[in-house]
Amino acid sequence: MKRFSCWLVLVLLFVEGVGCKRSGESETGAEGIESKLSRVAALVPRGIGQPVVGQPWITDLAIADLDEDGLLDVVFAEGRMNTVGWIRQYPLGEYNEVELAAGIAGAAHVEVVDFDLDGDMDVLVASMGIVTPNDQKIGSVVILENEGAEVFSKRVLVEGIDRVTDVQAGDLDGDGDLDLSVGAFGYFEGEVRWMENLGNWEFENRTLIKLSGCIHAPITDVDGDGDLDIVALISQDWEEIYVFENDGRGTFESRVVFGSPNKDYGSSGIEMVDFDGDGDTDIAYTNGDGFDYATPGSRPWHGAQWLENDGTGRFAFHRIGDFSGSYSPRVVDIDGDGDLDFVTTSAFNDWTQEDAESLVVFENRGDQVFEKQVLANRPTHLIVVDAADMDGDGRVELVTGGLHFYPPFVHVSRVALWEAP
Repeated sequence: MKRFSCWLVLVLLFVEGVGCKRSGESETGAEGIESKLSRVAALVPRGIGQPVVGQPWITDLAIADLDEDGLLDVVFAEGRMNTVGWIRQYPLGEYNEVELAAGIAGAAHVEVVDFDLDGDMDVLVASMGIVTPNDQKIGSVVILENEGAEVFSKRVLVEGIDRVTDVQAGDLDGDGDLDLSVGAFGYFEGEVRWMENLGNWEFENRTLIKLSGCIHAPITDVDGDGDLDIVALISQDWEEIYVFENDGRGTFESRVVFGSPNKDYGSSGIEMVDFDGDGDTDIAYTNGDGFDYATPGSRPWHGAQWLENDGTGRFAFHRIGDFSGSYSPRVVDIDGDGDLDFVTTSAFNDWTQEDAESLVVFENRGDQVFEKQVLANRPTHLIVVDAADMDGDGRVELVTGGLHFYPPFVHVSRVALWEAP
């Protein structure tokens, strides 16, 4: 499922319905909506893959049919163990874990894509080198190339750069192969670059901007001109979203489309999606990072918002709601009422409080009016969520990853599948 990693800024910083329908009109009326919401609220987590040992550091995960057998799997990165894993679903409803690669230091992001266009799915990995703050050139971009028969070969595409937190694939110069956008958080130094695919696993590195703090660098057509642009979320001291507009041949012009005057805003994730259904790509955006405090935690301005695209790549800001420690924006019709809702986790709530919320949905009541619904208080420390119909029953399930970087270590999870009982 296409989504843009939540990647944690931890790594880095550290120091109001379909609501207009009337009750009784149809199953999408008020009664039908409440029924569907009750089903969503009843989602129950169960661990999949290996059992929890200690405090897991799941930094990212993606739902995808990696082996193309018609059943959705989960690919994830583990930042403490320096591994990338595959939780394969086979047969339906049964999940077994396989290690895809070891020795990927500070694995921070995974992206499933047929990068070499040979008909099978590969895995792109962003490697930080180490998760905690560091200005050494220890970042890298790795691909796990699918050789067939469930064999993956590790190939380093670039190394010795600032700590890498995101890598995405797309044809940025219109020559028919896939290039890369790379977000390098670094620490005091960082950058956004794109890597032109020259063929035969050779790349030309082209820096777009030299700024520390990049979390995400998704590729999408922002301005509707038919070519692919790059969007970059820059956290840390900047708290800005950049668009790099492409002329179609790999030449980019940059501009800031959002910036918070609050340098402690806590930018934590973006997802590119047509949120309002008008045919262009909007930005779903969370701010909830809390790793840069002596005692990690939330701030009262943390929450969810979206930036509405006017069709030309100009954006209007809309706050959705407050949510302590908000991470990993995931836009999906979770209640099946025909419009898109906003699911988000909390990585930084006050976990000493039993009622602290770890997973919520801002349910779209129609016309982009949202109502917050709490899905769970535990497990805690949820850093990433993805969404898909995992069992083919026409309803959306969720998969979450836990990053237990600071105490209390009570309600711990690793990779969890959330499904209706």
